[in-house]
Amino acid sequence: MTDMEASAGSPAEHRLLAGPWPGPSAPATDDLAIGPEAGVLSPGSELAQVATTALAAGLRRVGILAWRDLDDPEAGGSELHAHRVASSWAEAGLDVTMRTSAVSGAPALTTRHGYQVIRRSGRYGVFPRAMAEGFLGRRDLHGVVEVWNGVPFLTPLWCRRAHVAFIHHVHADMWAMTLPPNLARLGRLLERRLAPPLYRRSPVVTLSESSRLEIVRMLRLPPARVRVVPPGVDGCFAPGPGRSPTPMVLSVGRLVPVKRFPMLVQALVAARRRVGDLRAVIVGEGYARPELEAAVAGAGAQGWIELRGHVDQDELVALYRQAWVLASASKREGWGMSISEAAACGTPAVVSRIAGHIDAVVDGVSGVLVDTADDMGGALASVLADRLWRERLRRGAMAHVSGLQWSATAAGTLSVLLGEHRAARSRH
Repeated sequence: MTDMEASAGSPAEHRLLAGPWPGPSAPATDDLAIGPEAGVLSPGSELAQVATTALAAGLRRVGILAWRDLDDPEAGGSELHAHRVASSWAEAGLDVTMRTSAVSGAPALTTRHGYQVIRRSGRYGVFPRAMAEGFLGRRDLHGVVEVWNGVPFLTPLWCRRAHVAFIHHVHADMWAMTLPPNLARLGRLLERRLAPPLYRRSPVVTLSESSRLEIVRMLRLPPARVRVVPPGVDGCFAPGPGRSPTPMVLSVGRLVPVKRFPMLVQALVAARRRVGDLRAVIVGEGYARPELEAAVAGAGAQGWIELRGHVDQDELVALYRQAWVLASASKREGWGMSISEAAACGTPAVVSRIAGHIDAVVDGVSGVLVDTADDMGGALASVLADRLWRERLRRGAMAHVSGLQWSATAAGTLSVLLGEHRAARSRH
């Protein structure tokens, strides 16, 4: 997506430079479109109604704290989710500012689809700096949403306005997959023991019921304080022509250890023993690419497993439409955006049975849930070989995602923040 950057010396830039959080400003009228769902909100829509109520209640200026920005090379589903919520709120009339870490080569201050973005500090320095800004900065925000992506911003300690935490999933064993042992132990301690007591009175939003149950069990947060607001699916993801004439499996995700792409390669090799003309395309980039390349080479699969790398949205839509099946062996997900995007294009999924996935896929109806690499290989082969079953799954996948709208996601999240805003005002 293209940023609409404030020109040097413009009033918007001066507002951004004035303090940690900019003051109120109207979104640029030429920057409100948010893709295929763009357009003026219907006055009767759920989001329009919630936004009207929020504005009347004095909830007008909202800050979002996030680890990474949508323009970050490692941006994924969490960043897309934050962007869609922020842009929807901005379109509905709220003044929204997002604070994230710096992006190499990108401006520190910009405006994207109606909301303002401040990108300062390093990947890990953004946490202490954003917290310091919260303690010392301006008080004109009416609400704050933090994206707790493993490391929290600890808003309950310093934010005296309405605040909500968004947790896509518990990181759990992800720490050991991505960090050296000492740092991994520190990450687990922070997530499981040190941070949760601070959030016991804070509302938490997550994407799926299975993630909610895991958050309640593993972080020991009060069940009544953890709400489920499902994600949306962009309107560009829709059925269309171009299905591959031969069996094709697609996988989409950042090339990082938690996605377990080597396990997927193992499953693909097993499936190809039964479906000899199978080919696979893996979309995404990340620091674990060398490990994936080694797995493909070790399996002798360079001729039929393609590592496509980063693709733009049009190419992604085309690949979803070409694929016969989407596959994911991920270890941790809050939902699994690629599953729903593929489903909206009429492509069912074979995925690991984990929290998040078990809401994104209805086993045997919109796809297949599996427990091991061998199970995944067998399920892929069976779905690819059985045209009638694949067609039933295709119809089930499209039906399962038919109600997922980003406007509803934005409305649900804003409703939680509005409830906290009203509660905070009643206490004063």
